[in-house]
Amino acid sequence: MKRLNRDGGKVEKNVFNAIHMLQFDTFPGWKGGMNVNLNIGAPTGEQMNKYEMLLESLRGLGSAVVAFSGGVDSTFLLYAAREALGKNVSGGVDSTFLLFAAQEALGDGVLAATASSATFPERELKEAEAFCRANGIRQIVFPSEELSVEGFAHNPKNRCYLCKRELFGKILNIQREEGIAAVLEGSNIDDNGDYRPGLQAVAELGILSPLRAHGFTKRDIRTLSKHLGLPTWNKQSFACLSSRFPYGDTISVEKLSMVDRAEQLLLDMGFTQLRVRIHGNLARVELPPEQFSRFMEETTRLKVAQALKEIGFAYVTLDILGYRTGSMNETLNRT
Repeated sequence: MKRLNRDGGKVEKNVFNAIHMLQFDTFPGWKGGMNVNLNIGAPTGEQMNKYEMLLESLRGLGSAVVAFSGGVDSTFLLYAAREALGKNVSGGVDSTFLLFAAQEALGDGVLAATASSATFPERELKEAEAFCRANGIRQIVFPSEELSVEGFAHNPKNRCYLCKRELFGKILNIQREEGIAAVLEGSNIDDNGDYRPGLQAVAELGILSPLRAHGFTKRDIRTLSKHLGLPTWNKQSFACLSSRFPYGDTISVEKLSMVDRAEQLLLDMGFTQLRVRIHGNLARVELPPEQFSRFMEETTRLKVAQALKEIGFAYVTLDILGYRTGSMNETLNRT
């Protein structure tokens, strides 16, 4: 793991992380099917400046709770918050011991809050926990109960708003209990281009969105994540499993499990950046077009069909338009 120097962007080893880093390639989500092929080079001067300004603004908070899912954006934000608000050491034996003693007695300036939910795959939770352990970041895992929120299971158009109100309401409780100054979430400016009712809840509750505030794009985040040595720089984008359902279709624990198991199967087979959308008893598989030919190989096609039918789907289809974010939103403006 690396960090940026304060004096012009040179990179040096973070000794604390070097001592306590786990082998990230032992985590199943950070290898194989969970990674996407990206042409990412070195960060530009503008991107480095954005990162430095982000760190400066985070330092001004004093302390923060980061809503942490283990995805590309929230991992980058949590690392930056740890860099800005955590306790720095020289790396010597005495100072490393002092760090442990200080953390034990006084805590740290950053806390990760991660929800455990039926809409959140177990693999994602394990990866989030592993990242926090590896980087000495204190984490609270709490149950999120979206399905118990009135109206959520009916999957209305404002489903994401209902979910975020419930999620951040619980994180705000954690913030108050811990006496922490602010709550942060990791949306970026690319999220402004799609239907995102959850951002309304973020604004209403006073949650800070520092990546959007500083103009970070997804590519900025991936580029800087690679430069910093974060294992998520090329991780596939992830969205709540509820986003696999057409608006108006009932969301249930059983159907969420079907989607989760189907996507895990495809990931285990080496496919990347994918979605399995559920339409009743039909599975609509979205893959990058360059992976179509492999998917349609007879042995692969039959294996996927058989496995998804065993999961509970009656029909399995491949979407010829390929993977795209928010495909369930494509019908929103139709009359």
